[in-house]
Amino acid sequence: MNLILHLLLDAAVIFGLAYLMPQVDVKSFGTALLIAVILAVLNFLVGWLLRFPLNLVTFFLLTGIVRILVTAILLKLIDKMMSSFTIVGFWPALVIAVAVAVIGALVDGALAPAPIVVEERYDEAMRLIPSLLRV
Repeated sequence: MNLILHLLLDAAVIFGLAYLMPQVDVKSFGTALLIAVILAVLNFLVGWLLRFPLNLVTFFLLTGIVRILVTAILLKLIDKMMSSFTIVGFWPALVIAVAVAVIGALVDGALAPAPIVVEERYDEAMRLIPSLLRV
């Protein structure tokens, strides 16, 4: 479910930014959804090949920035692969990569499970112990 939500939101971000930025052209929302799927697959299969050497150079201190740069590079690669998607220049790809990362972080933060408060569970267990011992 989380993957589908991420793909739909990534497609919406790509389509929305294509509407706002004249350097980016996406033919339809279906194309944007296809771009989001290809981006996810490339990030999974090829992204680590690009991220690992860059993270080694930065001593793993700039992991988030490296991930955004690799996403922008992959967007430019998708631009070369598809005729219905064009990005003129690297900066628009970087803007899209930042927007995708921010939306992804917001979704992951909103869908994160609530933390279990240990003290409340401990107090609840201590109240149950006397009733268990009376058996």
